[in-house]
Amino acid sequence: MFQVGLTHFLVVSTILFSLGIYGIVTRKNAVMVLMGIELILNAANINFIAFAKYGNFGLNGQIIALFVIILAAAEAAIALAIVLNTYKTFSNVNVDEIDKLKE
Repeated sequence: MFQVGLTHFLVVSTILFSLGIYGIVTRKNAVMVLMGIELILNAANINFIAFAKYGNFGLNGQIIALFVIILAAAEAAIALAIVLNTYKTFSNVNVDEIDKLKE
């Protein structure tokens, strides 16, 4: 019988983290960059939960993961408000083209 171990969780977390970094680096759309950040936060959550289960950390990893989920929800709400305001001002949400905010 096949048993899922810590290595499997770490591999899934690594894949999610890599996809998140790829999404941040290659995409110009601000919403896609935010999705990459969410993938990175989910990869961190998988690591916290995996180490809480397979290490002797008790509930600490699960509590930290809960805080990361709350942080991700707050980040998504604030970032989407900024993106909508940027779209209203500049009529696009491309990260490369919004350098006029410095002026």
